[in-house]
Amino acid sequence: MTGTPRFDLLVRGGLVVDGTGRPARPADVGVSGGRLTVLPRDSSPGSASGSASRSASGSVADAAEVLDARGRIVSPGFVDVHTHSDGVALLGPLGGGDGSGGDAGRELVRASVLQGVTTEICGNCGSSLFPALPERLAAMRAETRITFGGDVGAYADFAGFAAAHGWVPRANNLASLVGHGTLRAGVLGPVDRPARPAELRAMCALLDASLAQGAAGLSTGLIYTPGSYAGTAEVVALAEVAARRGKPYVTHLRDEMSRVEEALEEAIEISRRSGAALHVSHHKTAGRYAWGRTERTLPRLAELRASGMDVTCDVYPYTAGSTALAAMLPPWANDGGLRALTARLGDPAQRDRMRRAIAEGVPGWENTVGNGGWDRISVACAPRHPRAEGATIADLATAAGADPLDVAADLLVAEDGEVTIISHSMIEDDVRRVLAAPYAMIGSDGVPKPGGRPHPRWAGTFPRVLGRYVRELGLLGLEEAVHKMTGMAAARFGLTGRGVIRDGAHADLVVFDPAEVADLATFTEPLLPPTGVGAVVVGGAVVVRDGEETGARPGRVLAL
Repeated sequence: MTGTPRFDLLVRGGLVVDGTGRPARPADVGVSGGRLTVLPRDSSPGSASGSASRSASGSVADAAEVLDARGRIVSPGFVDVHTHSDGVALLGPLGGGDGSGGDAGRELVRASVLQGVTTEICGNCGSSLFPALPERLAAMRAETRITFGGDVGAYADFAGFAAAHGWVPRANNLASLVGHGTLRAGVLGPVDRPARPAELRAMCALLDASLAQGAAGLSTGLIYTPGSYAGTAEVVALAEVAARRGKPYVTHLRDEMSRVEEALEEAIEISRRSGAALHVSHHKTAGRYAWGRTERTLPRLAELRASGMDVTCDVYPYTAGSTALAAMLPPWANDGGLRALTARLGDPAQRDRMRRAIAEGVPGWENTVGNGGWDRISVACAPRHPRAEGATIADLATAAGADPLDVAADLLVAEDGEVTIISHSMIEDDVRRVLAAPYAMIGSDGVPKPGGRPHPRWAGTFPRVLGRYVRELGLLGLEEAVHKMTGMAAARFGLTGRGVIRDGAHADLVVFDPAEVADLATFTEPLLPPTGVGAVVVGGAVVVRDGEETGARPGRVLAL
């Protein structure tokens, strides 16, 4: 190399935490053609000096644009391994996906990138926007309106999903798993019965086609209908397809509460029988009957890893989860889909049956309310009943002088099933144990639906880890935490050339202040952006500068 190298962008003066877990080091980072070049500096760790970057030949580097990172950390862009952001960018003016929506819509779409996420992985918990047989697409589209908060479509395969997103400018990248529940509904419909041999073959063929097109793996949500209607053997057959493609089996366990250990063993069995790598989604032990059981589940995972099994998990740094209110009802209540559910909810005898099921339990069902109580279930989003948002079902029942099940049922009927809730079901000790596990990476489990009060994890997960659990509590070292958010996540999901800062890697970066980074989002104001995240770079373009979006839209759907 001779002369002065010219970069499109130079991130100068910071400490590089490269995503591998290695110690921070002073270096400048050049970007050219969307790829990185690391330029060591002659300065000691922690130095705020702006000593000039030098190329391999010793010449001073030059750039069209310079980001001053003095006193800050330069890390790979964060990889959110667990989102439900499949459709938010497709909502148009309602969700702000085309840039023409209102302030609330734009706020929802930008929340992820403002906290430093340069790649989101959606299609989790068995729910994706594809695939389906052609004759099932119309019915699927009606169901996705409820799940994703608007008309986001349903697609025959990953290619169709990617093409739809290709029309919508986005700031960061998106990858997607194939949801087993969607796959099942796309072949059988939302029915409670085993798949027939021909149906299972059709499901395997649809899965294989989408994986070949670039989907990231197979996900299940075995608590959620229609995925919960499947037996272990069906999931094994599908996971075998993922294994042949070298892609992971990603699972929301069949039970994360009183039967969490049994559900974990089912996931292990599926992985062993299929040959697929296992990734446990948002690992938790929730509900009063499961608190503390991470003291048993985590050693079990460590034992498996020590024996050579490829198993990992992810976690979000909160003691509350979020899901659909309909998931609080026994599985048979959802048999046949939304219309069948609302019909049952209108029948007093069926309501009484649901009430008994919650009180007594149903074999094989994760009974969230029975394990916790209606006082731990608050309404996050009920578009036609905004006054209910933020209140618990128990509080609403007390105010109405009614039974909580009847209040929940009336709300679901009035909202056509479109009610999101927050479940305060975990304890801090369990969250900390999972966060500290060396094989646990970070995922927000964000559910970005328009309106209401979404869980603050969609806007706060990554700064919360860095601020609360690294700086304040010392639970994790900085380099370890960044590794969980970047290199470890990219390796698990096949994001080649991402999640690390090294020569030739994709130019996805975050610049943050380790002394200031913190989440500000709360359950009352869930979309407040964090503090301390100064700049975000995606594909070499600066998409966030000084904590504000620049308007650049270099993001795309990644085929893996």
